[in-house]
Amino acid sequence: MEVKFYKYQGTGNDFVMIDNRQECFPVEDQALISRLCHRRFGIGADGLILIQNHADFDFEMVYFNADGKKGSFCGNGGRCSVAFANRLGMAKDHTEFWAADGLHRAKLDQEGLIWLQMTQVKHLQPYRNGYFLNTGSPHVVLFEKNIDRFPVFEEGQKIRWSEEFAPGGTNVNFVEVITKESIFVRTYERGVEEETYSCGTGVTAAALAHYYNCHSLPSSAERVINVQTRGGNLKVAFHYKEGIFFDIWLIGPAECVFSGQIQLFA
Repeated sequence: MEVKFYKYQGTGNDFVMIDNRQECFPVEDQALISRLCHRRFGIGADGLILIQNHADFDFEMVYFNADGKKGSFCGNGGRCSVAFANRLGMAKDHTEFWAADGLHRAKLDQEGLIWLQMTQVKHLQPYRNGYFLNTGSPHVVLFEKNIDRFPVFEEGQKIRWSEEFAPGGTNVNFVEVITKESIFVRTYERGVEEETYSCGTGVTAAALAHYYNCHSLPSSAERVINVQTRGGNLKVAFHYKEGIFFDIWLIGPAECVFSGQIQLFA
């Protein structure tokens, strides 16, 4: 079977995107999905995303990690899904779609940036010199200095596979504070089992943890944290009140890199 695919990236976090409205893609073939994501034996990507019809929303996003397994929510993948669904005519400037963690809203602004609404966050659990929280996917956030030279792979891998997060594991983010409104984030991503150029749910987790760690908390006014990653710059806008982060938006670019046809061999 020959399949049309598109390659998208959002701040260096890249995905194989497939229009699966006819539901012909073999979703149970983990080895195939892993091979398609392989950077030497396939197309190469941090994950694979299927865009499908949904009875109640504009579309459904089905996300697979690079290891071929179904993943939890992916923020940059969500932004790329909105851009791809827009290309397919399934989404307009404002859209609602279904993903692994439920309903998401998104919008495309006049500058071409995609705003993706993330799930509410009600609890930050202290962990070492940072926090553990869930932004659609589980994340450890640790505050470090000089993270450009930090051993992200080695230290991230240890925590990702540690007994305390078994059996599912966790993503691990290392954060350097630049100012109260700006941070630099590097992420070891489970399922990819490597540092990625950017991680949307990780960037969101890092921004919230940074605000929680060093800002006055009672204010319910909108806050914006600028986030630098190795793949580019993102923003996280949110409100905080009575222990809850809400109206959280991950903001940044998403673009098509190339498209092609690939033969799916048995």
